[in-house]
Amino acid sequence: MHTDAVSDETNYDALCLLSFGGPEGPDDVMPFLRNVTAGRNVPDERLAVVAEQYEQFGGRSPINDQNRALIDALRAEFEANGIDLPIYFGNRNWEPYLADTVRQMADDGVQRALVLATSAFSSYSGCRQYREDLARAAETVGAAAPELDKLRLYYNHPGFIDAVVERIADVHRPGARLVFTAHSIPNSMSQWCEYEPQLNEMASLVADRVGAEWDLAFQSRSGPPHIPWLEPDINDHLATLAEDGVTSVTLVPLGFVSDHMEVAYDLDLQAANTASEVGIDLRRAPTVGTHSAFVRGLRQLVEEKIAGGEVLWVGDAGPWPDPCPDGHCLAPPGTPTGRPAAS
Repeated sequence: MHTDAVSDETNYDALCLLSFGGPEGPDDVMPFLRNVTAGRNVPDERLAVVAEQYEQFGGRSPINDQNRALIDALRAEFEANGIDLPIYFGNRNWEPYLADTVRQMADDGVQRALVLATSAFSSYSGCRQYREDLARAAETVGAAAPELDKLRLYYNHPGFIDAVVERIADVHRPGARLVFTAHSIPNSMSQWCEYEPQLNEMASLVADRVGAEWDLAFQSRSGPPHIPWLEPDINDHLATLAEDGVTSVTLVPLGFVSDHMEVAYDLDLQAANTASEVGIDLRRAPTVGTHSAFVRGLRQLVEEKIAGGEVLWVGDAGPWPDPCPDGHCLAPPGTPTGRPAAS
């Protein structure tokens, strides 16, 4: 673990957890999917196919409940460490909508708030788009809106690394191959960010701690098939591993911080079925969720900003710049923006 000089202490009076959002019941599914794909001319016929995924889980995404559990864990962590910050919750695509949350913060007298996004890696949809969401919400609320400062990316923070390693230990068997997964993105988006290098860096750091051979695969791609996305797809990769004689895999959803719909459907159903078909004993590690090391790491990120806390990271790349660099995580012209329709 590395530390850098302490950051400057700054006065903040709230924290906002910012996430993707998800439907809370069957009647929410199609309106939610239309929100996700707004401006992309995706017909309802295509959305109905995605909606079937939610039907298998009662028409409800786990993501909002998981975020509420994380907020509860953060509140307890703050209280135990003398941090007096109220925590608010806002989403990009479903209630509680970010603009409504920012309006509530303004009504409560919040003047300057930190924002914790539930995305640890660099990409347009995982970083810059959240910053655009914040700017749009502040504009909607108007002059009374608080200043909103997004916390730095935390993919190589020791709290995140420690939590992933311990989650793997829950299911890993000696000799099993580690296969890390993350949400695929279009290649034309990937070239404008450090998404794939950061995933490979974190996977290497984790695998070194576990002591296992590893691969990185991708999941949850969507959109026209002629547009190239990051590969290999997890299902194709499992088939290839089986052909190479691999019989035991520990699957690690590295690119996600909670077991939401993409993890439940794409890994626990689709990838699990593929593994069964090709003869691989597949065990899936939980995401970090509310693991105490992860929650501690998030508290340390906050302390960097409010109490001059040390800047912590693992590996050789150093901490992600705070604030984010200009011209980074761009959405190239003509590239469908926003995350694909599932969460």
